[in-house]
Amino acid sequence: MAKKYTHIFFDLDNTLWDFNKNSRFAMESTFKNYALYNNGIEFAVFFDVYSRINHNLWSAYRKKEIAKKDLIRQRFQLTFDELQINGIDPEKINAHYLNEMAHQEYLVEGAIDILQYLKSKRYRLFIITNGFKEVQHRKLENTGLKSFFNKVFISEEVKTPKPGREIFEYAIKSTNAKKSESLMIGDDWDVDVIGALNFGIDAVYFTKADKDFFKKNENNNISGLNIYKMLELSALKNLL
Repeated sequence: MAKKYTHIFFDLDNTLWDFNKNSRFAMESTFKNYALYNNGIEFAVFFDVYSRINHNLWSAYRKKEIAKKDLIRQRFQLTFDELQINGIDPEKINAHYLNEMAHQEYLVEGAIDILQYLKSKRYRLFIITNGFKEVQHRKLENTGLKSFFNKVFISEEVKTPKPGREIFEYAIKSTNAKKSESLMIGDDWDVDVIGALNFGIDAVYFTKADKDFFKKNENNNISGLNIYKMLELSALKNLL
């Protein structure tokens, strides 16, 4: 082992909690509950339009270009506008969707196993996640993930999202960690990895989808910091 880490910071969505799968199931339930199929629209079409709009709004939210209230209203309202759906309150359907989201329990393969392993090795474990506090806390509770973590840092509570250095700084200070002994693990290159590197801590880029990245980026070192690239959470056992 090349380096001794003591404090391990995980992203939540699509790193431990399977956001892609859970969000689709939650939206499918919401779609049926509001009988949106009566508009002559297939679920797959609705979900694709919503996902594109939601992605763009979250990008704006991370840049602090829009407020939370705008995001939660516009992501459904703009979807309805594009698909010509009328008569549904976007804030009510958003509340229903978020409630469904919090009850979904699919985890990324190997999540519990790696957390049990890291706990047994006495690493101090933490979450740094973007998202809404009421939903993120319930995800952690309902899946049993919460018991593994010493502290959870949610962008809405810290009042700054990743990749801003402020949330990383807040987390490091709050845990009495040293940068040199800290490691960030996440699935988003710009938000998790570059965010951590810009603050000055090593990072693991966890992704199954972006395999070409591994071929195109052979350099494991940026400004003296380490970037580890992993396709499976179990690969962390080779590092930690």
